[in-house]
Amino acid sequence: MLIRGVTSMVFSALLATNVSGFAPHIQQSARTRHADAQSTSSTQLPMVGTSIIPKLAIKVGVVAASAALAGTGLVKFVLDKPSRTYGEGTVAQEYDEWAEEGILEYYWGEHIHLGYYGPEVNYRNKPLQEAQFAFIDEMMKFGGIDPAIDGNAKVLDVGCGFGGTSRYLARALGPNSTVTAITLSPKQVERATELAKEQSTPNVNFMVEDALAMSFPDNSFDIVWACESGEHMPDKKKYIEQMMRVLKPGGKFVMATWCQRDDREIPFDKRDKRDLQYLYEEWSHPYFISKEAYAELIDETGMMNTVTTANWVNETITTWRHTIVKGIKDPRGWIFKPKTYFKCIRDAYCLERMHRGFKRGLMEYGMLTATKKTE
Repeated sequence: MLIRGVTSMVFSALLATNVSGFAPHIQQSARTRHADAQSTSSTQLPMVGTSIIPKLAIKVGVVAASAALAGTGLVKFVLDKPSRTYGEGTVAQEYDEWAEEGILEYYWGEHIHLGYYGPEVNYRNKPLQEAQFAFIDEMMKFGGIDPAIDGNAKVLDVGCGFGGTSRYLARALGPNSTVTAITLSPKQVERATELAKEQSTPNVNFMVEDALAMSFPDNSFDIVWACESGEHMPDKKKYIEQMMRVLKPGGKFVMATWCQRDDREIPFDKRDKRDLQYLYEEWSHPYFISKEAYAELIDETGMMNTVTTANWVNETITTWRHTIVKGIKDPRGWIFKPKTYFKCIRDAYCLERMHRGFKRGLMEYGMLTATKKTE
């Protein structure tokens, strides 16, 4: 599709060049023929304007189109090779770099998660930040989190990014609540703490902590919130077990995460496996699992009541292309940072690949919620 699109643009440009570039010469030849016809009927006009030049233009167009096609193929070949494969320390490293560059925050804002647009809404009708706020509101509803009931709650935000959601929750639940937010990235903690001070949100605390080996005692939090952090976890079982462990009996758990579809229902074909491998490796993901597999991991802990799941792909999919369009319309976030140009191209390409993966059903936007048993 990418090759076809670029090739189409090249041929359109050539067509425009042929019409506007050579028409004046052809028109002049017509006027010359008319003038000569009046003076003598026996004069034969040269056919350079109507024969040789169009043939030359066609040859040049074919060569240019072939070069563009080859160049586009080479670019696609390079972009299809993942550059940020998961490994020890890579998640913290990538998020530290994104925090220092400022590009991610410029386009996504404080909230490094998808927005909630609703099934019938596109990016032209809702600003990204408004969609991200709507997402938090809808996730709170999905998890049964109510400020009137949970105003004194102790909340754990697992994988907090720049802390946008953590601060939003702290304000939404009120000053008597406390939010503890964890991430692997020291730079994110630094930036999140700065923003909390700027926004006068004292009831939130940010810290560097490994979600797979949390230092908190058992039964520490009334609410455990996990938004788009499971994707980076190399041990999904331990990730779930740790969150269930620190949740108080009767406490509320809610999670949002990128999932691959359940391949027990529809097995992955060769194309699916190839595309998943790219999505794993481009943004330091060890692997994805299905929302059904997450629900099974929660059940296996024996600590939780019935798990409710949902797929919010229709509500969130608009975000991917929305952020690409933002980067094109407003290049100020990256244009003065030439060292990041190729990385920005890679990220835009990956955003599009994500969009297509979700659209065709290879990926799902998994939502899960449950409460912890009291006995």
